[in-house]
Amino acid sequence: MSTEKEQYEQWLEHVSAQEAEQLREQAESIEELHDAFYRELSFGTAGLRGIIGLGPNRMNVHTVGKATQGLADYLNAHYENPSVAIARDSRNKGDEFVRAAASVLAANGVVAHVYRAIQPTPVLSFTVRDLRCSAGINVTASHNPAAYNGYKVYGEDGCQIASQAAVEIQANIDGLDFFDDVKHVDFDEALASGLIRWVDDDVIERFLDEVAAQSVRPDGEKVKDGLRVVYTPLNGTGLECVTRILERIGLEDLSVVEEQRYPDGNFTTCPYPNPEDRAALELGLKLCERVKPDILLATDPDADRVGIAVLHDGAYELLTGNEVGVLLVDYIARRLGERGVDLSSKLVVTTIVSTLMPDAQAAYYGFELRRVLTGFKYIGGQIALLGDERADEFMFGFEESYGYMSGTYVRDKDAISASMLICEMAQMYKDEGVDLVEAMESLYERYGYYLNKTLNVSYPGSSGAEKMGAIMEGLRTNPPQVIAGLSVASILDYAEGAPMTKINGNPDEHQTLPEANVISFDLGDGVRIIIRPSGTEPKIKAYVFSKANTREQAEQLLSELSEAAQKLLD
Repeated sequence: MSTEKEQYEQWLEHVSAQEAEQLREQAESIEELHDAFYRELSFGTAGLRGIIGLGPNRMNVHTVGKATQGLADYLNAHYENPSVAIARDSRNKGDEFVRAAASVLAANGVVAHVYRAIQPTPVLSFTVRDLRCSAGINVTASHNPAAYNGYKVYGEDGCQIASQAAVEIQANIDGLDFFDDVKHVDFDEALASGLIRWVDDDVIERFLDEVAAQSVRPDGEKVKDGLRVVYTPLNGTGLECVTRILERIGLEDLSVVEEQRYPDGNFTTCPYPNPEDRAALELGLKLCERVKPDILLATDPDADRVGIAVLHDGAYELLTGNEVGVLLVDYIARRLGERGVDLSSKLVVTTIVSTLMPDAQAAYYGFELRRVLTGFKYIGGQIALLGDERADEFMFGFEESYGYMSGTYVRDKDAISASMLICEMAQMYKDEGVDLVEAMESLYERYGYYLNKTLNVSYPGSSGAEKMGAIMEGLRTNPPQVIAGLSVASILDYAEGAPMTKINGNPDEHQTLPEANVISFDLGDGVRIIIRPSGTEPKIKAYVFSKANTREQAEQLLSELSEAAQKLLD
């Protein structure tokens, strides 16, 4: 009898009658049975993420319970009276997974602060610190398709847990049996005893107060005078917080996409609810054609990412995450400079796979720029290094995948504050007779045409991981010397650790980045290709960077580099 078959039989013995019936239906497909049982979902640095279903390689109350037992063991080993904040987005099974996690924590003597309703990711990050919790759990699969759910773990600092903590939690999980070693207590009994507690609405108010404090508008200026905005939460969590913060800053003309206003874990209007994907914005763009706003805002299901479309020459153009990032950096730096703020004391943090234009912005404005590994826990980690006394030096953080963070009250992507700042910025440029597409063009003209493209190649199934490993190993042992006709000037393998890239700042302060499965091929000034496997999906990403003096030259080079990068991943 195979190991997979043995596990399948074990699950049949322990799950409920209803689950057993579902499991038998899954097992009718040999491929499905294999994929659900050939491995366990790994507890990576972002926690768990996978397809909803039964089996160790699926998201269900049993995989959530086992992960939570491992987390509880970790917390009890490191904290005297640990507590955890728990939230969820609009995905299917989210409420079940929250209750399962809370009941396991309570059974282990860990207090669980639970949100009654869905909440954005930045609210959970804020809540961990606001309630002084030891950790946080967010049940979300971010922008993945409806078949997925996930389980992100946060540290006491509000960042997604550090690598060392993830390793220790995984070691705890590895020593557990799904059914014999996971403690449970009845949710309502734990609620009555105080081991589970509902989070008070005052926390949301404090969160919105902090968001509003990130405004860089001149004192008393309101976002009005005709700025028109269409917004879609993509059937996720953003509606309440986004609409409330835009109301606070004075926006009067806001239209919400009705079909995507309310939570829907099936995401029937946008099967891939990712604001990076134009298809997810189609209903918003249709509403734009009717009401003719200046901008369209779209937040993903857990409201940590935001994408925008801009009215330009009678049509709506989508800006990339990199473009919005550099626009916001420029906007904030400009506004602070107008107030007389010394920008040399300010810090912007981005990632190694984000656009290289902020390097030029740092030279222009004089702020310090740091580049970290992909993931907002690394951006948030730079705030922690500043300490409380220097926290106000942090000016902005962003990554290319539509994630932005202003202020230190959260330590993760925050589409709520980003939506506010985008509207402020659009208002400023509208007052000057400029739209955001034209504003971006002016930055290209100032700094050069830094263009970017991300290629995603999927490797599904049990053979996918092996294929991905072979590709990365081949790039290390037999790296290309020429790419798209350009000589490779240098190769940086982050698996060996690498010095942090810094512009300005204290030259005596050095940081080494953590080891990561990432390889960078530098092809000259502003031209490079970076390759890394995704940490949450079975795919390899290639980040392609081109730079030239004209858009036409940069686009041609980007096309040639992208074709070459695709061949590297075949």
